Amino acid sequence: MGVLAVYGVQRASTYIYYGLHNLQHRGQEGGGIITFDEKGESHQYRGQGLLSEIFTNGELNHLPGTLGIGSVKYANASKGGLNNVEPLYFRHQSGDFAIAGEGNLVNARPVSEYLERRGSIFQTNTDSELLAHLIKKTNTKEDRIHTIVKALNMLEGGFTFVIMTKNRIYACRDKYGIKPLCIGKLGDGYVVSSESCAFEIMGAEFIRDVTPGEIVSLDHHGIRSTLYSQFNRHRMCAMEYIYFARPDSDIDGCNVHAYRKEAGRRLYRECPVEADMVVGVPESSLSAAMGYAEESGIPYEMGLVKHKYVGRTFIQPVQSLRELGVKMKLSPVRSIVKGKRIVLVDDSIVRGTTSLKIVKLLREAGATEVHVRIASPMMRFTCHYGVDTSTPEELLCSHRTLEEARQAIGADSLGYLSPESTRESCFGCADPCQACFTGEYPTLLYDENVENE
Repeated sequence: MGVLAVYGVQRASTYIYYGLHNLQHRGQEGGGIITFDEKGESHQYRGQGLLSEIFTNGELNHLPGTLGIGSVKYANASKGGLNNVEPLYFRHQSGDFAIAGEGNLVNARPVSEYLERRGSIFQTNTDSELLAHLIKKTNTKEDRIHTIVKALNMLEGGFTFVIMTKNRIYACRDKYGIKPLCIGKLGDGYVVSSESCAFEIMGAEFIRDVTPGEIVSLDHHGIRSTLYSQFNRHRMCAMEYIYFARPDSDIDGCNVHAYRKEAGRRLYRECPVEADMVVGVPESSLSAAMGYAEESGIPYEMGLVKHKYVGRTFIQPVQSLRELGVKMKLSPVRSIVKGKRIVLVDDSIVRGTTSLKIVKLLREAGATEVHVRIASPMMRFTCHYGVDTSTPEELLCSHRTLEEARQAIGADSLGYLSPESTRESCFGCADPCQACFTGEYPTLLYDENVENE
């Protein structure tokens, strides 16, 4: 998912709409925008599909106001349907508010049970609704920032939230820094985004990242900072750099394109091979393929063409849709790859469906050898922080050796980047989360009940 918020800007909904377009790669199953106008009245519109399919009949004209929040989402097994499309709006005696979030809570079930025992009734399966109920359960006489601090301290996992009241935006990031969130200046106002790539289209200027464990308040006072936790770590999700983020984004001081290119260089040093050309899998693997080609001296060629208007197969919620998406997604350039030994560089292998199909496509187009090189380590473990890898049994490498994985995708050879090089390729984050590769999770993973008061 991707979240975005704007404060203090005329026609905030229009800026949010265009900013969300630059976050569309983070979610293609739904989206929405909520604003507050100068009278403190809320306006909202949500829908399923791409933004261009949701906002089609002038809906932005009915979302007035100088502050608002928006979100794009991708579906997974437990959080599909229009009811789970964010932002969500909540009414409360202390003041109405809206929330949009990204990531995943590892203690969602015990927290929901804790809340249900105290009378909460849930309408969605979202973590944002959990946070809203925690905020509403706290003392209504306290300032909002104090209720948010107390609520966030009951949550564990990798997440970001943007919370909006009628006159203020709160931007919150988990204490481990697993999910990205940054702040920009837009005219006399401000913008908050999952990625800095949204700032360019909005005409905003990057200010800084929200730090782990921080709540940034945006209102007529400007920017104010509150730390809700003193236990703060910089454990940015490695998959943000490897796959999710756009190459023109800077996350925690590291440009995504620069990271991927360095990973490609290191990949050649660790997994060299003789070949005629390097081919990257569009789009998120192209930077790594460039780095591999530069380091190896093997020419880089456009051996695969991506069809436009086809979604990202990795975030399709159903396996059958992922397989259909692969067939529609790529075409080999037959005259380029025919009779050639190819190094195929991809960012990651999750289930292996895409890799198997691409290797087969290249062989059918006449490639004599296909050597697969992956610019990340072997994905062996389930992610608990928002990457929908489902069960370990579905992961190609969870129960296979390197040789067995090679056979499964039909490649002539297969090589992966090491966890050490994955870490060292990241110039901004000294210790990114690699739990899906190593099984070393930065947070506790638990499912026991929350203690009674």
